[in-house]
Amino acid sequence: MEYSDGFVSKEHRELARSASESADPLSASQLKISIHTKSANSPNSPRSPNRTGSSRGSPSKGSPGKCERHSHSPKDGRPKKGGSGGKGTWGGLLDVDDNHSLDPNDPNFDSSEECDHTTVRKSTTDFLEFKRNVTIMVEEYFTTDDIVSTANELRELEMSGYHYYFVKKLVSMAMDRDDKEKEMAAVLLSALYADIIDPPHVYRGFCKLVESADDLIVDIPETVDVLALFIARAVVDDMLPPAFLKKQMASLPEDSKGADVLKRAEKGYLSAPHHAEIIERRWGGGMKKTVEDVKAKIDNILQEYVVSGDKKEARRCIKDLKVPFFHHEIVKRALIMAMERKQAEGRLLDLLKEASEEGLINSSQTSKGFGRMIDSVDDLSLDIPNACKILQSLISKAASEGWLCASSLKSLVPTPVKGSLQDDSAKIFKLKAQSIIQEYFLSGDISEVGSCLGSENNAYSAELNAIFIKRLITLAMDRKNREKEMASVLLSSLCFPSDDVVNGFIMLIESADDTALDNPVVVEDLAMFLARAVVDEVLAPRQLEEIGTQFSGSESIGRKVLQMAKSSLKARLSGERILRCWGGGGTGSPGWDIEDVKDKVGRLLEEFESGGDIGEACRCIKELSMPFFHHEVVKKALVAIIEKKNETLWRLLDQCFSSGLITTYQMMKGFGRVAESLDDLALDVPDAEKQFKHYVERATLAGWLDSFFCLSKSGPTKENGAYL
Repeated sequence: MEYSDGFVSKEHRELARSASESADPLSASQLKISIHTKSANSPNSPRSPNRTGSSRGSPSKGSPGKCERHSHSPKDGRPKKGGSGGKGTWGGLLDVDDNHSLDPNDPNFDSSEECDHTTVRKSTTDFLEFKRNVTIMVEEYFTTDDIVSTANELRELEMSGYHYYFVKKLVSMAMDRDDKEKEMAAVLLSALYADIIDPPHVYRGFCKLVESADDLIVDIPETVDVLALFIARAVVDDMLPPAFLKKQMASLPEDSKGADVLKRAEKGYLSAPHHAEIIERRWGGGMKKTVEDVKAKIDNILQEYVVSGDKKEARRCIKDLKVPFFHHEIVKRALIMAMERKQAEGRLLDLLKEASEEGLINSSQTSKGFGRMIDSVDDLSLDIPNACKILQSLISKAASEGWLCASSLKSLVPTPVKGSLQDDSAKIFKLKAQSIIQEYFLSGDISEVGSCLGSENNAYSAELNAIFIKRLITLAMDRKNREKEMASVLLSSLCFPSDDVVNGFIMLIESADDTALDNPVVVEDLAMFLARAVVDEVLAPRQLEEIGTQFSGSESIGRKVLQMAKSSLKARLSGERILRCWGGGGTGSPGWDIEDVKDKVGRLLEEFESGGDIGEACRCIKELSMPFFHHEVVKKALVAIIEKKNETLWRLLDQCFSSGLITTYQMMKGFGRVAESLDDLALDVPDAEKQFKHYVERATLAGWLDSFFCLSKSGPTKENGAYL
């Protein structure tokens, strides 16, 4: 069999390469395959070596002179086919010629093949080198925290095509470290974004991270939560578009960890109120800066600017603070400084104007800063004469220059309030209230709180009640769940007039912006306190709307609090969940399961029906400490009356309603639940519907139900969740 000169097919070359790669380099020396440009039958081909001796041109051992001898013949002195020859054979299967290179004179030579092989080898080598450098670079950054040095090193590598890998490596290494390194990684990405790393590479890097979530979770069990937070942080820092989540979700299997990561990022972080502040502070927010630290830095920036007048440097320092959600504090402190130092007014207003026009301080933060000044102008008047007049002048200048929307601000003219408390009286009461509340958190003595408040009763008791409620919940929000539960229990025990409670919550919501500086989850806490007040029947559901009328604008904090409270109340089993939101059961201690409560209700009704005392039955119902669940008592009693045609339990319901133990709302809810189950009840009691209509009429005449229930016959609106 004959072959054309130097022809080796691509398939054979690949076969030889794979075989050589799989061979054990320690088990045998590597054989070589020679590819010659001469035919095996050519007269110029090298002579075959002797089978029993070495080739003629090979030196013998111990002859240094022969070792240095080189052949001057143009012929290849190596054995034909590497010693694996024989007519019709290809040579050794594991043979690879280390000196082999493609011959341009070969009739089968393909120039693109040589180019491709060279490019692939170079690309692979470059990428491996980049990976090694990136690992070292990230390790050094976590040690030195030097953003500028890291940026310069990454730029000097001149491998921008692999920057997506830098994003992936930085985040994956940070995920397995402490919060400090996680925050450092997020800050570095934000600093390099667009300047060093192009946005498409950031996008691709996070895509790679999401795709590799299933592998990452093997070494990092909390991968889902940590990677979700990194993605949410990238969205908040404007490095990833919000659409990233949906696009990636569509390309991932539903049961993958990557899909879990995206769901956690969207629903667990980006959907929460004030999510930007929460996410920014999750790992310490700017290297664990506290609010007081930021305020001190703002004062230093403004004081240095007033002295130097360098607006460019001042803007750079403001940007380096990296607290865009706190820029209203800059506006407020600049205005106070302008009011205190008349000669610095022009410079400070110029700085605020340029920062607003540049977009460094957005219009919302500017308006918020002026709004906070308006709220505190009365206190400022104690130190700055004519503070109100000066502030009005500053507002007019800012509005005329076009960087403040004055129409969005409150009026500086105070609205007179009849019978309002004097400032001194209010301050004295606030101090006493704080002392009373702190002692209550230590002792848990509700009766002592009641007697202390009684001694403070005067003509302004309604306003004092609202102040006390505000102070109680404000102090509780800054403490643990135990104190929050105690505050709710105290609020339901003091029996304040509902109007005073409404005013107290309005005051709380109005001051929520300031409270949010120390408590980022103030919206969630206020919403839960509000929902708990409804469940405990301290407030009626309709009074939520009354509170809502005080806050206009869909994006206001008041609206957000009300929406969240209503959502909590509409959820299934909302009463039980809200009552136990802070680990209590309405008494400051863990409560029973719902099935246990139903069982207790059934047993106490049976005991009363068999001859029990009506006073004892009422006491047992009260000791359940679950007023939101009294509709279960109404339902079970009414069903028993219809089934047994025994009106003993009717007397118990009448006593409970007369004493105020069971409210109209709970009565309507209990009758409504029976109305819904009439079809099932009719299977055992054929005239159940007729009896039910009779008892509805009696209850309406007795004042238990209102006319709305009589007209609808379908029960009240589900304002506190689905019926149990």
